[in-house]
Parts: sequence; structure tokens; C-alpha cells
Amino acid sequence: MSMFALCRRWMRSEAAKASRPFLRSSSPASPRLFSSHSGSFNSPPFATVSVEHISGSQPAEVLNLVQGEWKTSSWWNWIVDPLNGEHFIKVADVQETEIKPFVESLSKCPKYGLHNPLRAPERYIIFGDISAKAAHMLARPEVSDFFSRLIQRVSPKSYNQAQAEVYVSQKFLENFSGDQVRFLARSFSVPGNHLGQQSNGFRWPYGPVAIITPFNFPLEIPLLQVMGALYMGNKPILKVDSKVSIVMEQMIRLLHNCGLPKEDVDFINTDGITMNKLLMEASPSMTLFTGSSRVAEKLAADLKGRIKLEDAGFDWKILGPDVQAVDYVAWVCDQDAYACSGQKCSAQSILFIHENWSSSALLSKMKFLAERRKLEDLTIGPVLTVTTDSLLAHVEKLLQVPGSKLLFGGRPLENHSIPSIYGALKPTALFVPLVELVKESNFELATKEIFGPFQIVTEYRHDQLPLVLDACQRMHAHLTAAVVSNDLLFLQEVLGKSVNGTTYAGMRARTTGAPQNHWFGPAGDPRGAGIGTPEAIKLVWSCHREIIHDVGPLPANWVLPPSS
Repeated sequence: MSMFALCRRWMRSEAAKASRPFLRSSSPASPRLFSSHSGSFNSPPFATVSVEHISGSQPAEVLNLVQGEWKTSSWWNWIVDPLNGEHFIKVADVQETEIKPFVESLSKCPKYGLHNPLRAPERYIIFGDISAKAAHMLARPEVSDFFSRLIQRVSPKSYNQAQAEVYVSQKFLENFSGDQVRFLARSFSVPGNHLGQQSNGFRWPYGPVAIITPFNFPLEIPLLQVMGALYMGNKPILKVDSKVSIVMEQMIRLLHNCGLPKEDVDFINTDGITMNKLLMEASPSMTLFTGSSRVAEKLAADLKGRIKLEDAGFDWKILGPDVQAVDYVAWVCDQDAYACSGQKCSAQSILFIHENWSSSALLSKMKFLAERRKLEDLTIGPVLTVTTDSLLAHVEKLLQVPGSKLLFGGRPLENHSIPSIYGALKPTALFVPLVELVKESNFELATKEIFGPFQIVTEYRHDQLPLVLDACQRMHAHLTAAVVSNDLLFLQEVLGKSVNGTTYAGMRARTTGAPQNHWFGPAGDPRGAGIGTPEAIKLVWSCHREIIHDVGPLPANWVLPPSS
């Protein structure tokens, strides 16, 4: 059966499902995104783009926001369509000579913020209202669909994965509606030593702050961090990876529509060098960076430690001795490793399998699930930061390790028009023997994070668990992890000797997933940032301030004491 016929068959089956997306193609090499809503809804009133019409012949434009005004720049940066290579979005790219308005805008914000518990407290209420309105708007089917498809256009992933990002964002806004914003600034008091003395602890904003976020979650990560910064009284400047910044540009317009003052957030599109220069000149009190460890370390040095990091992670999963629910565990492993083409900082990077699983059908089921992924529905798609050649070169290097073997994948995607600047690899798993993996000569290669559909698999005997835990300890980033077991003693051993900030434990454990109801962030690093919860917002976007009131009265018959 031809590729075109397969596409048509898949479209018919998907169209029969309620509220499910499909990806239609006029030719196998040139897919085009739609959902079941397409054609029935116009663009929302805040939108300045039409998702269906963004193309090389009708390119979209992305502007910058500074001091309350949307502005262009002297240079347009063209974004390449990751599915066919067309120049389909042009971004107003701020040059080094144009950063002055952004520096001035941040400098206008005092260190005590736009609001705090003792100044303009009514803004806590205002932001509760803004969140409520934005949550209501984002819950509307046509708005949710608009953002889901826009995410697909710039960071190709399945519709369900894109829609999940919108859902988490919408629930986050619901969580911080009404009075919940002011509850973030809840203070405490401690009785003093004498009458008239009382100590008060406050959550205090940093004032001018910066936010830098990556491409892989173009709505969820920047939105949650921007809103957290605003809730606590800061003024943020936001830079999103230009490849996907159109999503957040449209979201900011939605927030303006819901009452966000236009001067409260600046939005900039620029390259890394210019952004670094802006940060050095503006000297924000705090910068939140989500992205690669290499850039994170440079920024930490440049900004003299005034930074919070949610950087990369080589994330592990350990399957314990109790073998059960093989079909379910295989499915979760497939989702963790290959959903969004593995382009999640929480993606399953390495799978440690207890020897008891060796007689199960786990690996064959994982292979089956990986091979059913296809470009037509974007359950596998372009890799935006690693080329195909680089991915294949990494596979070849690992195959030189004694005892290593390819379990599945390891070949380029076929019959596509993904441009060569991006990667196109079939979901891949490679087995490396544990005793070889932990050797000094192999460990760095085997634990190199590959931001794509790739994972390492290894097996351990029960008496080798200390080797596994030592390997987890040696990894440099500790973002997410999973311990798949209902054996309480095993869980106790592994959880007590590991550090990852977001760790799932139990037979349903996974590495990916940052729902709105739990902390998501690394551990083991004082610079570690979180996202999503009240604890994360308070940790990242406020500091502790203590005010001790000591008003008297003076003790009766007080006299000047001797020097001490």
C-alpha cells in the first residue's frame, strides 16, 4: 500500500474518533496539520495569526514587546518549517544596538518590585482575576485548539501531546485564580523578647528579572514561569527560543486581552550573544534559565550566581525485581522515551532492567510500540537540536563499546521532507552491558544526553544494585527519575540513595510528566528551580525578608548602660 493510501486510511479512522486530530497530506513528503476543529473555528479575537495559513507563501510575523508597545526591529530572522524546510515565520530579531529600550524598561522596576505585601497589595487580587479570565479563555475549545495546532507547527508533536501542554497551562491558571495569588505571599510572625517587638517574615519580590526558556514546551514553560514571576511582584523580560516564540507572543496577547497591563512584561526575540549582553547591562536581580547545562553554567558565572536553573537531565528509570503489568510498563517506557520525539528534559534516557525481567516480553513489546510511531501523526517527528548525522554518529560510537547492540531503530526516518538542519531518526534503543557502562572510559559517552528519540538499556543482577545506584550518583544532572516497583524495601533502598528532584515510584512510575499539581524541577543543586506549584513559585520568584517591629515602650526607669 502506498504512503498516500496509508495516510488516507489513517485520516478516516481518526476522523471517526471524537475530538481527535488528524494530519492530512497532499503528498507523503509534505504533511499539513489539522484537528477535528479546523475549519469550524476562526482565529480567536486576540490572535494575529491563522494557524492554517502559516506557510512559505503566507509567513507569520513575531514582534517584540517593550515598555508596553509591540515593536519590530531592524532585522528579520526567518524560521524554517521543521516539516518541509520553507521559511514560514519571520521574527523581529533585536540587534545589539537595539537593546537600550529593554535595559531602560527593566531599570524602571525597583528592587522592591511592582508590588509586595506592603506596597500595592491590590495587584495580588488583580492577578488572581487575570488568571481566572485567562483560564476561562484557554478552556474554550477554539482557543485550546488554536494553541495546540500552533505548538504543532513550530515544535512538531502529536496533537494529544500538544493539547496536554495547553491543558496543564489552563489548569495552572485555574489554580492561581481568585485569592490564590495573595496566598502565595502569606507571611508569619514570631513574638518578640518584650512588649512592642514582633518579627514578621515576608515573601519579597526580586524586582527586575529575566526568563529564558527553550523550544520543546513553547507554551507551558514560559507561561508558568512568567505568571509565577508576576504573581510575586516582579517585572520579567522573557526570551523564548525564536523557533517557537510565536506561541508565547500569541499567549501574551491573550493575557493583555484578559487585563494584564502591557508594561508588566517585556518580550524579546534575539540571539544568545545579544541576550547575554542585555543581561550584563540590565543586571536583573534574578534570572531563570531553562535549557542546556553548558549555557546554564556560563550564565551562572556571568551573572555571579544570581540565577535559578532548570537545566538538562540524563534521566533514569530502574525496573525493580517484581515483574508485573508488562504491557503497561512497556507502554510507559515507550511514552517516556519517545513521546515528543524524545525532546523532553524529562525523557527516559537510560533504563536499568532487573534480571527478573529478562524472561518477560518487555523489550519485544517496547520494540513493537516504538515501530508503530509514524511521522503522519507526529508520534515521531523532527529533532530540532540534533541532526540525523549526529544522532547516527552517537549510535556508532556506542556500538564500539564491548557487548553493545542495537535493540531497535538506529536508522533515519524515510519518505519525508524534514530539512537537513534537523534530525529525523526512528525511535532507537541501544543495549550497553552494565559492567562496561560504568567504566570510566565509557561512562561519559553512555550518559551523554541526546535530546531526541534515543535511550540506553542495560540489565543488572540483584547483587549489582549498588553499581546501578553509583551510576545514578555519578550523573551530573538530577531532574527526573522513576523506580518501577511495588516492593517497599526495594523502593526504600533506591529512593534513600538517590537525589532526583521529581521522582516517581511504584508500578505506574514514569520519568516524564509535569502536571499542574506537583513540583517539577531538579534537586542536589542550590540553583535548582521548580515550576508549577506554590512551593516552586515562592522558591524561584521571591526571597525571604524579615521585618522586626520594635516600637516600645521603653522599660521604666531606663538609664544609659555602659559600653559593651
